Amino acid sequence: MYQSITANDLEQELKHTQLNILDVRDTDAFVEGHIPDAINIPINELPEKLTSLDKEKPYTIICYAGGRSERASQFLAAEGFEVTNVMGGMGAFHGAVTK
Repeated sequence: MYQSITANDLEQELKHTQLNILDVRDTDAFVEGHIPDAINIPINELPEKLTSLDKEKPYTIICYAGGRSERASQFLAAEGFEVTNVMGGMGAFHGAVTK
C-alpha cells in the first residue's frame, strides 16, 4: 500500500521538508529538468537497482504525468518500501527544478 499526493502538495511540502525524491523518468527527461537532489532510476531499471535504495527511508516517487510513478509505487510498496506517489508528476509541478 502507498499514499498519493498532488504535485501542488509536493511543492508545499518541499518548502519545509527534505524528501527523498525518486524520479522514474528516463535519463534524458531527468537531465532536462528535475527536482533538486532527486535520485533518477528509470522505471525499467528499478528492479535491478532496488538494492541501491534504503528500506529505512520513505520515498516520494515522481515521473512526468503520474502513470509510471504509480506503477513504481506499487512495485516498491510490494517490496516493503514506504512510498508516496505524486499524481500529475513533473508536468503539474511548478516548484524549483534544476538541470
